[in-house]
Amino acid sequence: VQLQASGGGLVQAGASLRLSCTASRRMFSNNGMGWFRQAPGKEHEFVAGISWNGGFTGYPDSVKGRFTVSRDNAKNTVYLQMNSLKPEDTAVYYCAAARGAAYSSDRSQYAYWGQGTLVTVSS
Repeated sequence: VQLQASGGGLVQAGASLRLSCTASRRMFSNNGMGWFRQAPGKEHEFVAGISWNGGFTGYPDSVKGRFTVSRDNAKNTVYLQMNSLKPEDTAVYYCAAARGAAYSSDRSQYAYWGQGTLVTVSS
């Protein structure tokens, strides 16, 4: 499985962006998906997860209420809608496919990773 993330860019604080992650194979529809980010000098941080059929989603407190994850299995694509962006959201954002049907905040539970897309939020 190959994952291709896109949609990053440079925006001002308060703006919105929508990231997309498209998988190369149909097996994507059976896997939980996650979004992580890594800011310069920091560890990877879980920012959103969604179960295989979209029935369950999860977010850390840092993005809850601002970020929304969704998926379209017919298009092998998962989305991350990011609203009210803050400078501290600046990072490279990665999508990942979980080993099973559920998502997890634990990076070790993900088998496939996209290449990352850079989001920069200016103040």
